[in-house]
Amino acid sequence: MVEKSRVTPWEVEGKIDYDKLISEFGISKIDDKLLKRIEKHTKQVHLMLRRGIFFAHRDLNWILDHYEKGNKFFLYTGCGPSGPIHLGHLGTWIFTKWLQDKFGVELWFQFTDDEKFLFKDKSYEDIQKWTYDNMLDVIALGFDPKKTHFLVDTKHANLLYPEAIKIAKKITFSTVKGAFGFNDSRNIGEIFYTAMQAAPAIIPSVLKKKNIPCLIPLAVDQDPHFRVARDVYPKLGYYKPAVIHSIFLPPLEGVTGKMSSSKESTAILTTDSPKEVERKIKKYAFSGGQETLEEHRKKGGNPDVDVSFQYLRFLFEEDDKKLAEIEKNYRSGKMLTSELKQITIDKINKFLAEHQKKREKAKSQIDKFLYK
Repeated sequence: MVEKSRVTPWEVEGKIDYDKLISEFGISKIDDKLLKRIEKHTKQVHLMLRRGIFFAHRDLNWILDHYEKGNKFFLYTGCGPSGPIHLGHLGTWIFTKWLQDKFGVELWFQFTDDEKFLFKDKSYEDIQKWTYDNMLDVIALGFDPKKTHFLVDTKHANLLYPEAIKIAKKITFSTVKGAFGFNDSRNIGEIFYTAMQAAPAIIPSVLKKKNIPCLIPLAVDQDPHFRVARDVYPKLGYYKPAVIHSIFLPPLEGVTGKMSSSKESTAILTTDSPKEVERKIKKYAFSGGQETLEEHRKKGGNPDVDVSFQYLRFLFEEDDKKLAEIEKNYRSGKMLTSELKQITIDKINKFLAEHQKKREKAKSQIDKFLYK
C-alpha cells in the first residue's frame, strides 16, 4: 500500500516524493550546471546545495542573468510566528544568510502574524508574543542589520496592504480553492492571506520606484502562495520572483512529514537545554540501526532513514569527508546507533550553546532590524 502524502503551506504529512512535487508544482531541479554557475560567484557551494537540501527552483538562472549584468537582486523569506523556533526552521534562514553574505544583497524578512492568527487556534496576543520571540532566533543567526528589514504584517499594514489588495484583485476565489484545497467553511481572512505573503516580493520595487529582481528561499510547502501569485506580478508591472526550494528537515520520529514545535516528540527547539537535546535524541530520534548489536554488526545501519544522520547531513557536519566516513562506518556496522546519536547530540549542543548566547544579545537589537 502506497503511503499518501500531503504538502500545503499549513500541512505536511506522509513520506514526501520530491520528484513528484517537482512535476506537480511545475518547478525545476537544481542540476550540476546551475551549481557551477552559482559557484562562479560564491567561490564555494553551500552544503545545502551540494547535498540537495535545496533541490529545486523557479527562474534561478534568470536571477543570475541579472546579477551578471551588474543588477542587484534582493532576498525575501519569512516566518510564521505561532510557537517556539525549532531546528527545522533554521535551515532556510542559515542558507538565506549565506546568500546575503555571498551576493551582498538586502533581505526583507516577513513575520506573518496575521496568517497564524487566521489559521491557528491562538489569541492575537499570543501570536504577538511569539513574533517577538521568533525575531530573536533570526537575529541570532547573524544577518546584517544594515541590509535586513523585518516586516510584521499587522505592524506594517500601511506598507503591505496597498500592494496586497492590488494582488488580491487579480486572484479569483476559484484559483485559491484549487491551489489550497479550501472549502466553503474557511474564514475570509484565510482566502485573502496569499496576497499578503505575495506582497513583500515587490515592496523594494515599490519603494525605489524601479523593478528589482527578487529571490525567495523557502521550504517547498510554501511554494503554492507564489504559484498562485506569479502570473499577477507582471500584470502589475513587476518581475515574477524567483524561488529556490528546500526539502524538509525530518521530525525526530522518522523521515516523513516535518518538524512541529507543537509536538515535543518531533522537534528540537532552539531554547532546549543540553540535557533536553540529549533526552529527545535518545528517546525519539528514529534509528536506521538493527534490533540487536549482533545483527547491526553483521548487516549495518541505514543512514537514509536514520534521523540523527540526516541532521548531520542537513546542518551539523559541514565536512563532506567526515560525513562520508560516518555514513560508511554506519552502513558497515562499525558504528552503532548509540555512537551516531552521541555525535549528533554533541554537534547540536555545540551549535545551540552559541546560538542561545546570541539569542540573548538579540533582545537589544530588534529595533535595528524593524523596517521604519
